[in-house]
Amino acid sequence: MAAPTGTELTAGEYIIHHLKHLQTGSGFWTFNIDSIVYSSLLGALGCFVLWLVAKSMTAGVPGRLQAAVESMVEMVDSQAKGIVHNAESRKMVAPLALTVFIWVFLMNAMDLLPVDLLPKLGEAAGVHYMRVVPTADLSVSMALSVTVLLICIFYNIKIKGAGGWLHELVSAPFGAKWYLAPFNFAMQMIEFVAKTVSHGMRLFGNMYAGELIFMLIALMGGAFFTAVGIPLALGHVIAGTAWAIFHILIITLQAFVFMMLTLVYVGQAHDAH
Repeated sequence: MAAPTGTELTAGEYIIHHLKHLQTGSGFWTFNIDSIVYSSLLGALGCFVLWLVAKSMTAGVPGRLQAAVESMVEMVDSQAKGIVHNAESRKMVAPLALTVFIWVFLMNAMDLLPVDLLPKLGEAAGVHYMRVVPTADLSVSMALSVTVLLICIFYNIKIKGAGGWLHELVSAPFGAKWYLAPFNFAMQMIEFVAKTVSHGMRLFGNMYAGELIFMLIALMGGAFFTAVGIPLALGHVIAGTAWAIFHILIITLQAFVFMMLTLVYVGQAHDAH
């Protein structure tokens, strides 16, 4: 890939270039425009596909897309029933979990595109920095996990009442003794922070590592194929195909794990200590 000035990049510069976001703002108010755009488009795409399937559902033999969506709905619903025992809550939680699974899967799946495909198109349009995997952006993965935290707080208050939840914060896990209240509260805060950070960091770490591996494979494969007379772009595609096939399992597994942890944390919000 060429740098914005038109000079050729070294291997290290190539990776650094690929890891730089299209940004606006400064300091705390720095926004990664590429992550916002791609995550929004993929979210809209997922909602559109689900709406399209729901609109065109038939009682007879389903098509492939309808069968795939029905299988996902049944899978998520069975998992939700085993974790969230409140039937009224499941009316909201099960669709939420399905949305999380599909959205995270679509964002993860951007990793399967050839490394230079969209960045090259962006360069042709005058956009010199672009990252296309939203979940490899810590801001996106942590925003998702913080949203799950807020949903958990909502269900804690809804199921237990504000007073009941506040009482739980100072009475669990060590017991409802006044002198244990500070320790109980500290442990509860540590638990909330630990669950939220680990929830987001797990997704980010796996997808960031996968993105780096694709870049390294592109560099090694591209260099090899260029040496034997095959164009660099074609070398990227050939070299990344084997890893992409394996990576399909990773992106699906990470979406499933994120969805399951969402269900588990929401289910814990329904439980009284």
